[in-house]
Amino acid sequence: MTTFIHKIYTSIRPPFNLRTKFFFLSCILILVSVFSSSAQKKKPIPAPPQLTRIEFLFDASQSMFGQWQTGAKIDVAKRLMNQLLDSLKYVPDIELALRVYGHQKPYPPQDCDDSRLEVPFGKGNISTIQQVLKNVTPRGTTPIAMSLGLCGNDFPQEKSRNIIILITDGIEECGGDPCATSAELQKKGIVLKPFVIGLGLDADLKKMFDCVGKFYDAANETTFESALNIVIKQALNATTLQVNLLDSDRHPTESNVNMTFYDQKTGVIKYNFIHTLNAKGFPDTLVIDPNTTYKIVVHTIPPVTRDSVVQTAGKHNTVGIDAPQGYLYLKINTGNEYKRLQAIVRKRHEMNTLNVQEFGSTEKYITGKYDLEILTLPRINLEGVSIDQSKTTTIEIPQPGMASFITNSTGYGSIYTSDKGKLKWVANLDDTQTKETFVLQPGDYKVIYRPKASRESIYTVEKNFKIVSGTSIAVSFN
Repeated sequence: MTTFIHKIYTSIRPPFNLRTKFFFLSCILILVSVFSSSAQKKKPIPAPPQLTRIEFLFDASQSMFGQWQTGAKIDVAKRLMNQLLDSLKYVPDIELALRVYGHQKPYPPQDCDDSRLEVPFGKGNISTIQQVLKNVTPRGTTPIAMSLGLCGNDFPQEKSRNIIILITDGIEECGGDPCATSAELQKKGIVLKPFVIGLGLDADLKKMFDCVGKFYDAANETTFESALNIVIKQALNATTLQVNLLDSDRHPTESNVNMTFYDQKTGVIKYNFIHTLNAKGFPDTLVIDPNTTYKIVVHTIPPVTRDSVVQTAGKHNTVGIDAPQGYLYLKINTGNEYKRLQAIVRKRHEMNTLNVQEFGSTEKYITGKYDLEILTLPRINLEGVSIDQSKTTTIEIPQPGMASFITNSTGYGSIYTSDKGKLKWVANLDDTQTKETFVLQPGDYKVIYRPKASRESIYTVEKNFKIVSGTSIAVSFN
C-alpha cells in the first residue's frame, strides 16, 4: 500500500504546485483509510458443523466364539472394526464411544447386568477403542434391551446427532424388549433410529430386529464389511432433501408455508421449515438426517400430508407433495358498521372448521370447493365456493344497515326474517335494556316483543321493518 501511494504521489508533475500535490495526497490517504476500515470488518462467523456421536454397542457374548468363515466371529468382527475405525481417524466433527456386553462374567450362570461402557464419548479416542476391542473376550449372555437403555445415558447432554450401531450375532436372552427400548430412546429424542448389524443370523432371528432399528444382514465377512461401511456412510454423509410443493400443473411453484417433519414411527417432531424458493425460483435445499422415515405435514389450509418419506444417504433427494392453492378475498361494501366481521370456512359438505377469516383479508387455500358461513345477522351461508390455482375468488356482501329498538321498559323480544311464510330467528333482544342497536343485512324483518311487566301474552306486539344498506332505522314500542 505504501508503494502504491508513493507511485501516485511521484507521478504528479508540473504544472501542479506543491499545494496541489498535498491535496491529491490527502484524498489518497482518505481512500486508503476507507478501504482499510472496510477490510477490517469482521466477516460473519458461520455456524459450526453439527457434531455426530456414534456409540458402538458390541456383542461379546459366548456365542461370538462361533466359527464364521476365516475364524471366530469375534476375531472377524474385531479385524473389520479396526479397519473401519482407522478410516474414521481424520473425520471431523465426530465423537465415538464403545459399550460392550457379555464379556465380564462367564456363562453359566447367566448375569443379565453384564454391560459396560468401556470407552466414553470423546474426540481422538479411536486408538483407545481399538485397544479395548483387542482385549475383549466373549464370556457371558446377551442383555440387548438393558444395554440399549444404558446407551441412552452414555450420550452427553449437548446437542448432536446421536447414533447407536449394534453389532450382534444373537437375540435378547434376558427377557427384555429391545424394540420397546429402542422406541423409547427415539421418542425421547435421545438417539436416531439405531443401526443393527446381524452376524450370521437365522432368518427367524433377523425379523426380530426389524423393530429395533435399520437392520443389515451380514451373512458373511464380505457383507459384514459392506454393512459397516454403509452404516457409517449413512451416519456421516451429507444428505439433502428438496420438497417440491406442486401446483395444479405439477410444477413446484407453491411456497412460503411451514412444513413439519415427524418421525413416522414415534410421532416425534424432528424439524420445522418454512418452505422457500431460492433466488433462481427452485425449492430450497434442506439438510436433514437420512436415518429416519418421515411423515411431512404441510400446513396449508387444509393441511396436506406425505407419509413414509425415506432418503438415500449421501445424495440429493426430491419429494413432491401436491399443494395447489388459490386465494379467497372477503370484501364488504363501503361502511364501517361491522368492526370485525368474520366467516367460518369449511370444506364442502364437512362440519369441521378449517379457518375463521376476517373480512378485508385474503387467505390462501388448497384448490377445491368450500362452504362459508358469514357471521352477519342474519347468517349468510354460501355453498360450493370454488378456489382455483393461483386465482383470487372474491366474496362480496352488501353493506348492512342498522336498527335501533326503543321501549318504555325492559321486556322479551326477538328479531326474525320471513322465508316462504315461515319465521327464521335472527337474534334476541337484551331483556335488561330499553334501547339496543343491531347491525343487520338488507331485507325485510319482523320484531316480536312483550314487556316484562305485562303478565299476559295478549300484550305481545309485532312490528315489521325494512333494512336498507347504509341507513339506520328506529323501531319504537313507546
